[in-house]
Amino acid sequence: MSTPLAPGFTGRPGQASDRAGFPAQRPGHLPRTPDRDTNQPQRRLRAAFGLLGPRRNPHVLDSRRLAQLSLPVGDDGLIIGVDASNQTAVLGLCRPTRLDVVLVGGTWIAQVIALRAAATGARVAVETARPQAWTPMAQAAGGGQQCVTVHQVGRMAPQGPSAASPVLIVRDLGARPPRSRITAAPWQSVLTLVPYLGPTAPRLLAGADVVAVQRVSPQESEVLGKVMGLGAQDVASLPTLSDNVALWCTRKHRQYVMTQATEAENGLLGPARRMD
Repeated sequence: MSTPLAPGFTGRPGQASDRAGFPAQRPGHLPRTPDRDTNQPQRRLRAAFGLLGPRRNPHVLDSRRLAQLSLPVGDDGLIIGVDASNQTAVLGLCRPTRLDVVLVGGTWIAQVIALRAAATGARVAVETARPQAWTPMAQAAGGGQQCVTVHQVGRMAPQGPSAASPVLIVRDLGARPPRSRITAAPWQSVLTLVPYLGPTAPRLLAGADVVAVQRVSPQESEVLGKVMGLGAQDVASLPTLSDNVALWCTRKHRQYVMTQATEAENGLLGPARRMD
C-alpha cells in the first residue's frame, strides 16, 4: 500500500518542495527522512522493512575455526531400533532403488515398521490373509487419514509410487506366500513377513536384499546359517533372542537390533512379542 503524498505537493522528482512533504532529493534516490530530534532514542523498527537483522561479520568464520565445526549426521532411513552399541539403527525404506525385505518373525515388529513408515509420509499397503490382525492398526494410523490400507490376497492394485509419495508393501501371507505381480521398485519397498521358515524359505531368502530374523528354533537357525552365511555364534544366538530383538543381515553385514516401541506404539500394539 503506497503512502499518500503530503497535501499540496506539486514538485517533480529531483525538485525541492516549498510546502509540507518530502525534503529535496536527487533523481534516482530514495527520499531522505526528515531531521529527527537527536535526543530521542532511535527505533529499530523501520516502516515496511521490519526489524534490523544481524550483520554479516559476526557470522563469518576463518579457515582455522571452520575445521572445528562438526555435525552429528547419521544414516538416512527409518529408525528400527538400537544396536549393541546403543546407536540408532535405520533402514532405508523410502529410496529411489528397489528394496526387498524378508522378516522371519511376528506381526509386532512388522506393524511397528509399518506405523513408522506411515509417520514419515509413506503410504503403507498390507496384503494379508488375516485382516483382523491389521485393520485396527490401519484405522488408528494417520489420525483419520487413510495412510495404511488393508487388502485381500491377490486384490491389491498398483500403488503408483513416486519420490513425493513412496510406498511400503507389507505381505503377511503365512509361511508359503504366493508370488505377487506387485514387486519392489524405485520408491516402493516390499516387506514379506513369514512366521517361520517354510518350504519356500530358500527362495525368499535368496531374493531378499535384507533379512531380519527374530527368535527361531535351532533347526531353523541352522538353515538360516547356511543360506545367509552366518557364523556359529550367530546360529547359536538366534534361538535365544528376546521378543523385541532381531538379527538384520545381508550377505556381507549383520547387526542385532533391539526395537523399542514408543508409548503410542505400546498403547496400540501392546508389548513386544514373537508369537501372535
